[in-house]
Amino acid sequence: MTNPDLFNTTTERDVITVSQLNRRAKQLLETHMPLLWVEGELSNVSIPSSGHWYFTLKDNEAQVRCAMFRNRNVTVRFKPEQGQHVLIRARVSLYEGRGDYQIIAEHMEEAGAGALQRAFDELKLKLASEGLFDEHIKKPLPTIPKHIAVITSPTGAAIRDILNVLERRFPSIPVTIIPVAVQGKESAPQIVKAIALANRAQLSVNQLSVKKLPDEKLLGEKLFDVIVLTRGGGSLEDLWPFNEEIVARAIYASELPIVSAVGHEIDFTIADFVADMRAATPSAAAELITPDGDEWLDKFIGFEILLEEAIARKLQHLQQKLHWLRSRLRHPKQKLEQQAQLLDTLELRLKNTAQKILTAYRNHLNNLVIRQKPLHPQLRLQQLQTRLQQAQQNLNKVQQFTLAQNQQKFNAAVRMLNTLSPLKTLDRGYAIVTAVDSPIPITSSSQINIGDALNTRVAEGEFVCRVETVLRK
Repeated sequence: MTNPDLFNTTTERDVITVSQLNRRAKQLLETHMPLLWVEGELSNVSIPSSGHWYFTLKDNEAQVRCAMFRNRNVTVRFKPEQGQHVLIRARVSLYEGRGDYQIIAEHMEEAGAGALQRAFDELKLKLASEGLFDEHIKKPLPTIPKHIAVITSPTGAAIRDILNVLERRFPSIPVTIIPVAVQGKESAPQIVKAIALANRAQLSVNQLSVKKLPDEKLLGEKLFDVIVLTRGGGSLEDLWPFNEEIVARAIYASELPIVSAVGHEIDFTIADFVADMRAATPSAAAELITPDGDEWLDKFIGFEILLEEAIARKLQHLQQKLHWLRSRLRHPKQKLEQQAQLLDTLELRLKNTAQKILTAYRNHLNNLVIRQKPLHPQLRLQQLQTRLQQAQQNLNKVQQFTLAQNQQKFNAAVRMLNTLSPLKTLDRGYAIVTAVDSPIPITSSSQINIGDALNTRVAEGEFVCRVETVLRK
């Protein structure tokens, strides 16, 4: 909107100075003329020590003075020369000191196809002929990256887009930003150094402790497993560092897979062709290198359900096996009764045997006595008494040996009985639970109710507890 003070149409005389006039004219030009593209031929090119460029842009019918200040001309990749045909993006202004109408150039490139485009096409053809674009050499991306290196400007919109997508899809993946300039003369060397740095980076002791990785053999492994090379959109001049040959060869030499996400969807750079994967935008790059966290969560939930079902089946199988073993397990009382019966049988056999032996010796002795009665030889009698004593000693030895054998069998039976005793089971941490008023063991949760008092016998002592919760199958 025009300032009403610029032109006064009243009859009252409004006198202004020349400086004020030029200033108002400059305001009008800079306010109402947008940034525009102008094509023409360079003449009267002047480059003083200040680094600013001053020149005239002309065609066959007119000319205009131009200035391009140092902070803008540093991005121009050629030195302006007399008679050179160029295309500049500029804003219209006025030099107040002389009242000269001029344009201030913001960007300059060669007119027509442009030197940059020609250089792009030539490098693309060269690298393609060397096989740098071949699909069979492209490295696959990791299914789930363990650590992502992002080479970009830390203040650009591209890194914000990438971090937002990663936070939404898979926030647990660590990201390291390797800051570089993404335009200008210093950009390409910085990108090359950043790619080399990402390939050299290794896991440290601190990172092992943070990640809770106990295997120190992992020391020396690469820290990153994928690189994202990215920046936002811009002109061909702005994106030129990603068309540099040194950048292309650094990408080709990288051991880690590289995803190129430079510019907008319509922008293509040499880096896109050499990289292992090209993404249309930085956000698309983040989508490519990360899985969908929600899908993985659904998978884990499914695995959890399968695991619970497998555990339930295993527990059911073990429960059935326990019931089968319990049915085969004989009560210790029965075993004691059998051992007692066997002991009685052995005792009877021992007594019978001893009685038979004694009876036999008595019979023999009686026979001898009968045979010796007519003779009454005192010596023979003494001999027979000696034999009788020996026989009694032998009998005692037989009895002691028989008793010792039976005692050993009895002790073995007692040890076996102790092994099978439920009291031994209590020593291993088990307990016998019965109702306070009943000696019958409780074997099922269906036999108890909340509030019941239970007597619990352990290896050393007993205690009474009360039921607060019952878990039934």
